[in-house]
Amino acid sequence: MDKRTRARELTMQALYQLDVQGPDILETFKQFFMESDADDAVCGLALEWTLGTSQELEQCDELITAATIKWQLTRLSPVDRSILRLSVYHLKFRPDIPPKVVINEAIELAKKFSTDKSPGFVNGVLDAVLKKLEE
Repeated sequence: MDKRTRARELTMQALYQLDVQGPDILETFKQFFMESDADDAVCGLALEWTLGTSQELEQCDELITAATIKWQLTRLSPVDRSILRLSVYHLKFRPDIPPKVVINEAIELAKKFSTDKSPGFVNGVLDAVLKKLEE
């Protein structure tokens, strides 16, 4: 598995934990990443992306909420919410990652970790967010 793909998986899992358990869990992420993957590059990216997403959570959530017209953020599954938060963080704050890669990786995360309907939902939301960001 590609190192960046693995880092995305770990970040999504950390964001899920953050969503469910609250901000006190942030201190344990470095240990979680080291226990989950021995590769320093993977752990470093996962930690960087997790901290970045958590710091920009409000802006990411605003973009997601604007793109999910019929859904309140709290009604989304925690897994889908975590995938979307990471992906929106990448789209808005990480210009070094091409939008097409961000969306494709998010769809793959949804296929692996969420329901059968999630990949299409994630794709639609991220397309709407990308259009908003390009305006």
